[in-house]
Amino acid sequence: MPKLTVEGQGEYEVPAGRRLVLALTDEAGTDQLHACGGNAKCTTCKVEFVAGEPVKIAAAEKALLEARGLEGVRLSCQIACDHDMTVRLISRLEGSGRADAGHRPADEIQPPPEWVDR
Repeated sequence: MPKLTVEGQGEYEVPAGRRLVLALTDEAGTDQLHACGGNAKCTTCKVEFVAGEPVKIAAAEKALLEARGLEGVRLSCQIACDHDMTVRLISRLEGSGRADAGHRPADEIQPPPEWVDR
């Protein structure tokens, strides 16, 4: 099982292939935002990688990050936990002014990923 380390919070074993956004909310118990329900449409699920950033990226994630001019962050809804990684939370419900974190994302990455080079 891959190990997910959430900076300042702890280390968690997560099922291989689990969406990072779900590992952050379910296994780690964080208040990670995911306003669009994990569909690579809003960027509220942003995280910063401290270690173990995946080398692959979904075309939907890459396009959205480029369109928003975002660098140095990734979308937790578009990443599978298939190796050990350490992240820093930057998009949390606390302090966001939102009523909730968003609709629960599906178990599988949505839209179905087309992997491209970063």
